[in-house]
Amino acid sequence: MSSRLALLAFASSIVMATLPTGPAQAAGPAGDSVLCSPQMQLRHPEYCPPTGPGGQLVEMTEAGSYPPKPLHLERLDPNLSYLPYSYRRVSDKGAKLYGSVEDALKESGAINEIESGFVYVSWIECFEEQGKAIYMVAPGVYMRGGDSCGEIGLPDFRGLAFSRTPDHPFGWIVSTVEPSRTPGYNEPKTGKTRYRPELVQIYETQEVEGVSWYRIGPDEWVADNLLAIVTPNPERPEGIPADQWIDINLYEQTVSVYDQGEMVFATMASTGLPGWWTQPGVFQVETRLEVTDMTGAFEADRSDYYLLEDVPWVLYYDGARAMHGAYWHNGYGLPRSHGCVNLSPADARWLFNFAQEGTWVHVWDPSGKTPTDADSYGSGV
Repeated sequence: MSSRLALLAFASSIVMATLPTGPAQAAGPAGDSVLCSPQMQLRHPEYCPPTGPGGQLVEMTEAGSYPPKPLHLERLDPNLSYLPYSYRRVSDKGAKLYGSVEDALKESGAINEIESGFVYVSWIECFEEQGKAIYMVAPGVYMRGGDSCGEIGLPDFRGLAFSRTPDHPFGWIVSTVEPSRTPGYNEPKTGKTRYRPELVQIYETQEVEGVSWYRIGPDEWVADNLLAIVTPNPERPEGIPADQWIDINLYEQTVSVYDQGEMVFATMASTGLPGWWTQPGVFQVETRLEVTDMTGAFEADRSDYYLLEDVPWVLYYDGARAMHGAYWHNGYGLPRSHGCVNLSPADARWLFNFAQEGTWVHVWDPSGKTPTDADSYGSGV
């Protein structure tokens, strides 16, 4: 026998000597000490411990959920994210408007002012003069804005387009998390960090002390409040008479689109905060606008005043409530609006291209926590 073959035989004998003589379930503590590769675990589970990542891998394989099934994705046009506007956040104290760069520099002769509140304006041109930035926010209208010209970075998140309906649930991480090895807040952690907005697939669900936990990989469990989940369901919701509709899940903070019995798109959204809920129900797209300004105040003292200029890709479907692009935040997957459905600019444009006036919209909350009494809602202004 050659020295190479002898060495291989010796190594093999050592490996076999470390394996239990029967199934790991019968081997007791000795079986639990064996460390198996994924391939060994799948081919010879009788020699490997039934617990840990390898054991869960076998369970997932037997259940048909491993290896991960493809989501049948289609490529999205990267140009969907493009907006022909530059935006700037205005000071919470508001701003005065002037008729010339010179007046703005001297802060004299204001012709108008922007009310204090949550305000973003779009600007045409910016001038840096005497260490100050002066923005042209409309033809012949100027606003001071700090020491140097600048614009906000636009969100680049994009949802998913599908060639056919995915076979199982999937979703996005909405807050950085270190998954647990087993369901539960106090269970050992994996040592692996999952970051927002990572796409994950859902393989199993377990309820622990009233909290739903989702298995997103072998030995990886995440609580439901850290995920925005889509569960494909191409059956038409009650009240939808057509084969084309937009589905808005208020609990999961997701939007799904169905066409002719197939899911064709899904993404994260940000809907209304408590007190400014997005109304559940069945609606139809009423008005399509490529761009519009949005402004309003709910409190009597106007302490919650907001002005958002050039909001893109707007689909009004329930009074003043609309699906639209939101360039002023990147928090999709969590509630944060006054009742509208905030989407990334790319997702809003995809939806705008898909929908027509009359397209059906299904808004629902599977948790039942959102009021369903229509008297609880105004026009949405």
